[in-house]
Amino acid sequence: MLSNKVVAITGAGGVICSAFAKELAKHGAKVALLDINYDAAKAFADEIGENALAVKCNCLDKQSIIDAKKEINDKFGKVNFLINGAGGNNPRASTDNETMSPDTEGIKDFFKLEESGLKFVFDINITSAFLVTQVFAEDMVKTGGNIINISSMNAYRPLTKIPAYSAAKAGISNFTQWLAVHFAPCNIRCNAIAPGFFVTNQNRSLLFNEDGTPTARTGKILAATPMKKFGEISDLLGTLMWLADDNASGFVTGTVIPVDGGFSAYSGV
Repeated sequence: MLSNKVVAITGAGGVICSAFAKELAKHGAKVALLDINYDAAKAFADEIGENALAVKCNCLDKQSIIDAKKEINDKFGKVNFLINGAGGNNPRASTDNETMSPDTEGIKDFFKLEESGLKFVFDINITSAFLVTQVFAEDMVKTGGNIINISSMNAYRPLTKIPAYSAAKAGISNFTQWLAVHFAPCNIRCNAIAPGFFVTNQNRSLLFNEDGTPTARTGKILAATPMKKFGEISDLLGTLMWLADDNASGFVTGTVIPVDGGFSAYSGV
C-alpha cells in the first residue's frame, strides 16, 4: 500500500511517533526515525527491520537536519512523506497553580515563569517544525508529497498550567493550514493530527501518582472526556493511515483532526 513512500519522522524515539513508524513500515513504507536521542530511535528501528533507519537529528539545528536528509536520501531516496512529531513541554514554562490568587508565596505563578522556558517550548514545537519542513519539503516540490504535523487538544482549548505549550500547539495548527495553502500547487498535502489525552513518558507523572492511582488532574480530564477514558496509541493509527493514503484522502489538506474521545466537543454542560 505504501511501498512508494519514504517517510521521515521526527520525535520517533517517543511513544506516539515510534508507533507511527511501525505502522507505516508494516504497510510497505521505508521509514527514517529521527530523534536527538539516537539510542531510542535505534531501538525502534531495529525492531522494525530493514525498512527502517535511525538517524540522530537535532531538529533545532538546520545543518543537523540537512545531514539527516542526506543520510536518508543515500539510503532510501527522496523523502515524499514527513511527520513533524518532535515537540513537548518544559517545567520552566508551567505554573504550579491553575488560576491566579493574591497569595502566591512559594508558588510558581505566571509572573515567575522563565523566559528561557517559554522560548524552549516554542522552539521545540514551532521552530523545529518550521526548519524540518524547510529542509525536507524540498524533496517534494516537483513530485508531490505528504506532511503530517502533530498538534494537540491544547490547540482547541488551552489547558491550565501550560500556557507556552498550549500557544505553541495552536501555532502548529495554524502553521499546518498555512503550509497546506502554500504547497497546494505542488501537490503537497499538509494536515495535522490532534491527539487528546494519551499516557506517554512525558505526562505519566502528571496523570498518575507513584502508587499508580490517578491524580486530581486525571479526574478532571476524564470528566471532560465523553468517552471517559484515555486514548490508546492504536486509536491514532486509523487516522494516520487514512491521511497517509493518497487514494483515500487525496483531496484532504489543511485539516486538523482531533482524536480525543470527544474532549474538544464537550462544553462541560
